[in-house]
Amino acid sequence: MKRGWLVVFAKSPQPGSVKTRLCPPFTPDEAADLYRCMLADVLDESARAAVALDLEAILAVDPPAARAALAAEAPRGFRALAQGGADLGARMTRVARETAAAGARLAVLRGSDSPALASSTIREAVEALVAADVALSPDRDGGYGLVALGPRALFAGLGRPSLFSHPMSTPTVLSDTRAQAARLGLRSCTITPGFDIDRAEDLRWLAERRHESETLPCPRTLAFVEARGR
Repeated sequence: MKRGWLVVFAKSPQPGSVKTRLCPPFTPDEAADLYRCMLADVLDESARAAVALDLEAILAVDPPAARAALAAEAPRGFRALAQGGADLGARMTRVARETAAAGARLAVLRGSDSPALASSTIREAVEALVAADVALSPDRDGGYGLVALGPRALFAGLGRPSLFSHPMSTPTVLSDTRAQAARLGLRSCTITPGFDIDRAEDLRWLAERRHESETLPCPRTLAFVEARGR
């Protein structure tokens, strides 16, 4: 049995439903194509991390009807499941509960909007669970692109309220999650920060990171952006 789950939350890359805050400069079709590149990069890097860290690779899909299609495009080793739930917090809670029900001792939940997040950050999150119950990789916008849950956090997620029983996708979601962890008696910490690609300025940030000679694990995303001169 694997030591835990590494879960990638993904959406069906349909025009008008993904990366809408990038329209403009992109058209809805271009934004969907960009998201496909981002998701492919995230899945490749996550697959490598799952093998290295002895984690089961899980693809959590929204909407549920897209599960088979996205599973067919995922790297070998991924198992797909439907996200379910009325909002992101409910979907994250559900996945955490499924992880605990499967007998896994930790879960790493990451989004598909942060293709520059490297395997080293996933490893750092897992290692942080030695001293903490919850480890988060902050974004520049007050959120986070990855959260790792240790055994106590998974157990706490079985009750109500859960760790994610608060508004998500807000400028205060990082601090809100840490505050909720404290209310549940969980120790939280932050690790190496990352960034999501949601807006035009995020594309400029991505370009700056590359020009700093960093090795970024998102070749498809970089090629897509460069080909369009954004």
